Amino acid sequence: MTLNRLLITAVVVEKRPVREVALQYGVSKSWFYELLQRHRTEGDAVFEPRSRRPESSPTAIPAEVADLIIELCEKLTSTGLDAGPDTIGWHLAHHHDVTVSRATISRYLTKAGLVAPEPKKRPKSSYIRFQAAMPNQTWQSDFTHYRLTRPDGRPGADSEILSWLDDHSRYALHVTAHVRVTGPIVLTTFRKAVAEHGIPASTLTDNGMVLTTRLSGGKRGAGTRNGFEHELRRLGVIQKNSRPNHPTTCGKVERFQQTMKKWLRGQPDQPTTASAATSSTSPERSPSATTTRRTPSASDEPTPEPASSSWSKTSTSTSSTPPPASSSASSLSTHPSDTRAPADHPARPAQKTDGQTHVYWVRPSGMS
Repeated sequence: MTLNRLLITAVVVEKRPVREVALQYGVSKSWFYELLQRHRTEGDAVFEPRSRRPESSPTAIPAEVADLIIELCEKLTSTGLDAGPDTIGWHLAHHHDVTVSRATISRYLTKAGLVAPEPKKRPKSSYIRFQAAMPNQTWQSDFTHYRLTRPDGRPGADSEILSWLDDHSRYALHVTAHVRVTGPIVLTTFRKAVAEHGIPASTLTDNGMVLTTRLSGGKRGAGTRNGFEHELRRLGVIQKNSRPNHPTTCGKVERFQQTMKKWLRGQPDQPTTASAATSSTSPERSPSATTTRRTPSASDEPTPEPASSSWSKTSTSTSSTPPPASSSASSLSTHPSDTRAPADHPARPAQKTDGQTHVYWVRPSGMS
């Protein structure tokens, strides 16, 4: 029996004084009189606890916006695209002129049962986050596997998709599919990306044999280089490699490959050949996981050169960049967050053209 029922029974049925019952059960007389008045108007409903929900929620989003959030999530998921709060918020702002916070979108998705709980997943706050300060400061690269489909619908041969990604903007610089990724293919795709987007200041990859031979053959492999590594030295590009068995260092390109394969699996016509599987992401489709929450193409815009710095970053066109000198072995860095220009890094002129803009390390004026 609830307290309300005991109090009402003692006064209405047993005819006991209000003051005596209030003193016995330790409640105030004013609240007790309000309870009696509610019993006269509401009847037995007073015995059940009332809802604590406020009568109005001025900050609540309209019902049509809540339904639009669910609709966008289901539509993006069915087409193989990311459907997280950031992506949905971007589509709401750019396609529906509605601004909703990330937390609100997440709350409505969770309420609708569209978020899969992952309690064992390591929290993002436990990772050491790093990001290149400018476009073309660091490129990440990796390749992943994707199963082709035979014309009759059965699983086909395996293919390997090689991606080049800008660390700052998450812009997909070059994406190609191959029967098997080899060292010459890595070198060829890197040169094509350089021809289109300019020479990066550094690269960040894992320790695959097609990307580096520093771990091959024990101590003998420490001083060896493959064609890709020779090309980096020729261009004066700093080569950085992650620690073995530590894929989170190259997490940006790993996450891009996850999104890309999810999109490929969502297509009604599955690729049957490696050439058909060659695909690139659209930078205008959804925002990247940059700190500014902008699309890759918007984040690829150059950043103004800082006035006070021993080394500054600026933008230039590949057509106006002379062939740089070779960098010494001491300029190679294996730490992913080390983006400082080494002392012997070649100075490159800062020129602006009507073409694409790219970032290079240059020696500021006034320095010898």
